[in-house]
Amino acid sequence: MTFGEQPAYLRVASDLRRKIVSGSLPPHTRLPSQARIREEYGVSDTVALEARKVLMAEGLVEGRSGSGTYVRERPVPRRIARSGYRTATGASPFRQEQAAEGTRGTWESSSEQVDASAVIAARLGISAGERVMRTRYVFRDAGEAMMLSTSWEPLAITGRTPVMLPEEGPLGGCGVVERMGAIDVVVDNVAEEVGARPGLAEELLALGGVPGHVVMVIQRTYYASGRAVETADVVVPADRYRIAYHLPVR
Repeated sequence: MTFGEQPAYLRVASDLRRKIVSGSLPPHTRLPSQARIREEYGVSDTVALEARKVLMAEGLVEGRSGSGTYVRERPVPRRIARSGYRTATGASPFRQEQAAEGTRGTWESSSEQVDASAVIAARLGISAGERVMRTRYVFRDAGEAMMLSTSWEPLAITGRTPVMLPEEGPLGGCGVVERMGAIDVVVDNVAEEVGARPGLAEELLALGGVPGHVVMVIQRTYYASGRAVETADVVVPADRYRIAYHLPVR
């Protein structure tokens, strides 16, 4: 093989991908059988199988038990807006941002007190094992799960206050900035890091994805005078959504 030449299975996968993207293999069409791929491309059964595995890992095709492998419907990506953290609105950033996009988002949540893991403790600047309030969310757009979020808040800050439970009490459902302000904690900075990885099984089950799908992960932390007051992991299916940032120029 000469320098820069692709392995045979990648060349086959690339040609099949081109046909899927161009529409010559439209959604719900059965992918050519392993024998057909072998004959058409002049490759071995192993190469044909590996090419099919590549397309499955990319989410372009799906196997149907006892039937074969079929081209998947390709969703048109929708936007999730990240447009800043406005105060005094009486709404969470999720509600603010989706309202700005003209959609009606809803969510479900559950909260529980847990010991901070070493990773979360490092993000919050506390000792491992300190108690935090962990809240898990499933965000929906028109009933479809679009985003997952898990947040952690140090109980050393919110414990025994009216905002200890993010979704209950007088400020239930409001954003972190407003909730913290109610207990005289002034949030003055927020940091976000965006990455991508294969979705975990439980994430893909909740989001309606298939094994191998990639998710975007936003790691977000709110700060008040340099002290972390909340950190969260926001998980978004990469094949269905794009994250759009609207950042003011100062």
